[in-house]
Amino acid sequence: MNNSKIEIARKWFEELRDKLILNIEKIDSTNFIITEWDHKHQGGGKMSKIKGQVIEKGGVNISTVEGKFEENMIGKVPGTENDSSYQATGISVVLHPHSPFIPSMHFNTRFLKTEQEWFGGGIDVTPCLPFKDEEQYHSSLESLCDKFDKNYYKKFKSWCDEYFYLTYRKEPRGIGGIFFDYLKTDDWGRDFEFVQNVGNFFNDFSSKTILKYKDLNWSDEEKNIQLLKRSKYVEFNLLHDRGTKFGLETGGNIDAILMSMPPLAKWD
Repeated sequence: MNNSKIEIARKWFEELRDKLILNIEKIDSTNFIITEWDHKHQGGGKMSKIKGQVIEKGGVNISTVEGKFEENMIGKVPGTENDSSYQATGISVVLHPHSPFIPSMHFNTRFLKTEQEWFGGGIDVTPCLPFKDEEQYHSSLESLCDKFDKNYYKKFKSWCDEYFYLTYRKEPRGIGGIFFDYLKTDDWGRDFEFVQNVGNFFNDFSSKTILKYKDLNWSDEEKNIQLLKRSKYVEFNLLHDRGTKFGLETGGNIDAILMSMPPLAKWD
């Protein structure tokens, strides 16, 4: 793993991971359980899982891996037509709170290198009850995007809305956010700065949201609504999520890949 860009991105993702874990552990008064794993080709990752007093189940995963794509992936991933080799580094976070007033929150960013290279990732939020901060959440993401490109927010929000839409149920998974992939301009440093800003936004937003709502009392009915909403989360991750498919196709750690699943869910 001597590619300098991979190393720069890896270091940042690890630093962000440490910040997220420190903040969540302070709020929850529960420590993450950390498990390291090795990739089947080269590299590996670190899975950090929490089952706490505020976060019913959460995970902060980082990985830096390399290898060759299986034949069925060649041509589907940009830059693999002539050489199936890849390098990838990234961070993935999912938080499922006890309180139905705190939305489930998902964030990931990654840097992937084949014969091409690009960033991808995003943030999306899945409330089960009306979320009073929805307007502020979206306006803050828009301000973040506008610092880099006035077209980013509209493009990335639409991409997120389309990506996290459950077509068979004709409903979105949550209230969306931003989703981007194949991000590569003529300025790698600025692309990386955008990715860093997205990570810092999630770190700040998740902590403030958890602190704001964690002490509210909820009813059995509100908890039941949460469990029903979580079922849609499970369906999406198993049927559609690209990160889940990529991890399984490239021999990633199964427990880390399925860390995104909520601890409890309910179907009618």
